[in-house]
Amino acid sequence: MSVLNSAADQAICQPLPVLGRDVRVPLVAGGEVTYAALDYAASAPALQRVWDDVAAYAPYYGSVHRGAGYLSQLSTDLFEQSRSTVAEFLGCRADDQVVFTRSTTDSLNLLAAVLPPGTRVFVFETEHHASLLPWRDGDVSYLSAPRTPREAVDTLARALADRAPHGPALVCVTGASNVTGELWPVRELAAAAHAQGARIVLDAAQLAPHHPVDIAELDVDYVAFSGHKLYAPFGSGVLAGRADWLRDADPYLAGGGASKKVARRADGTVDVEWHTTAARHEAGSPNVIGGYAIASACRALTEAGFGPLVVREQELVSRVLSGLAGIPQVKVLSLFGEDAPRVGVISFVVEGWNSSHFAAALSAEYGIGVRDGLFCAHPLVRTLLGSAPDALGECGAPEAEPGELPQPHGGTPSLNAIRVSFGAGTPDEHVDRFLGAVAELVRDGAKWNYRTEDGRCVPDRG
Repeated sequence: MSVLNSAADQAICQPLPVLGRDVRVPLVAGGEVTYAALDYAASAPALQRVWDDVAAYAPYYGSVHRGAGYLSQLSTDLFEQSRSTVAEFLGCRADDQVVFTRSTTDSLNLLAAVLPPGTRVFVFETEHHASLLPWRDGDVSYLSAPRTPREAVDTLARALADRAPHGPALVCVTGASNVTGELWPVRELAAAAHAQGARIVLDAAQLAPHHPVDIAELDVDYVAFSGHKLYAPFGSGVLAGRADWLRDADPYLAGGGASKKVARRADGTVDVEWHTTAARHEAGSPNVIGGYAIASACRALTEAGFGPLVVREQELVSRVLSGLAGIPQVKVLSLFGEDAPRVGVISFVVEGWNSSHFAAALSAEYGIGVRDGLFCAHPLVRTLLGSAPDALGECGAPEAEPGELPQPHGGTPSLNAIRVSFGAGTPDEHVDRFLGAVAELVRDGAKWNYRTEDGRCVPDRG
């Protein structure tokens, strides 16, 4: 998936300004350090540009689609302009709809709710739970984890060819893994789906912040993503794509805004005419600030240019992979192999360490924020760690015996991993500090004692 179109694109850019870049946090041994936010895959910090845009609009906040006053009209125009901005950012087709939701999870649950009766869904076990679980009440085929992109395409093609009877079908696939960061062969999977008359929805939560996502170019039918991973604040998301299933289904939520006309019948019941536009699935007062924040992030990324952003991020990916490769006790997790293209998302385990303890030490002793656990992708992490699909165990720190402090160095590993993730706002220094901290912890162990509290490893301040 190349995004480099010219020599100018290949110039490495500076990190984009984000909120929190100068925040100082305390260290357990005393003193403070600038926080290294390396958990972008969970929630990327908001771009300063986005925050400034939201702050400039906030005094003009008004009711959307319902008010006659100036602020209401202004807010309505801004909300609908934001919808157009997102459509342009995604390369939507002329008749596609853009629905504002709360998150990727909400978007995919919305799509699950509007599927035509009898639709069969195909989803790889490697998906994030947002993509794996919304279809569980329907006719779902869960596909085993492929070990190469080619195997992914072939597995899907066989599964679609074997389906009977032939009716509506939907394929759900990620664009970039939230565990390994590896890019999936979206165009090829879309071609395999369409060859068998199926539609495909792209979970772009981890792809859209790192690469351009073009619905028409990728030939996908739907795209879902979250604002909080695209450098916008929490609480907003998008489902974009073909209008017919959205238009023909009952509203996701029933209420004002989704209804066009409501009247009492003579028998006392209520007759409702629903909107056929995106408003059909946006009942209630919409999150106009959330929609505007997503649109602002779309504009900011477009203006910065994905070409230089990708070049810089790949420099960071190479630096992290090279640094971790130099530590024999570290194993980087991969589905498609060490050389598979990936975004700035890398998961690993450390020999002799419980991942929760390691992540706690990075935070408490070095001021570095990463993620540990199963990353809301339990089947995938179990596969990557070589455990059985039904193996006992869970993420987090193992419980210690009464009166015993769990020691992270040499402790009992649990079924979890560590994830470091970064993006357009990550300074080089954060990556360098992370690699230095990993090497030091592996070599010397933690300098502090830790205990388990509610399944989390925390410094013991006893």
